[in-house]
Amino acid sequence: MSKKNDWKNREGVVYSTDSSFDYQHGDEKEAETLPPARQLLRVELDKSGRAGKQVTLITGFVGTHADLEKLTKTLKTRCGVGGSCKQGEILIQGDVRTKVTEILTKDGYKARKI
Repeated sequence: MSKKNDWKNREGVVYSTDSSFDYQHGDEKEAETLPPARQLLRVELDKSGRAGKQVTLITGFVGTHADLEKLTKTLKTRCGVGGSCKQGEILIQGDVRTKVTEILTKDGYKARKI
C-alpha cells in the first residue's frame, strides 16, 4: 500500500496532535477453519434491503475467507443458482433453504433451518 493512500484505512481516527503517533491497522489473524462437524450454521431466508428479492443466508461459519469462498462455490454449483460471500456470510439467490440444509448436512456440517 502506498503511503499516499494510508489515510483511507484509518477507521475513526480524524486527527492526532501527538507527533510520534503511528496508526496501527486492525490486521487481525483469520480464525482457523473448524472441522465441518464443529460448525454450527444457520440457514435462513432474508429479503431486507434487497428490493424484495429473496436470498438464502447462511451464517455462523468459523474459518478463513478462502474456505468460506470454497463452501460458497460448492453451494452455488449444487443448487444451480448465483450467490456470494460477504463479511462471513454466504448469500445464495432464491429460497433454497431446504436444499442448502440437506447439502450441508450431507457434507457433515451441523446446519439448522430457521
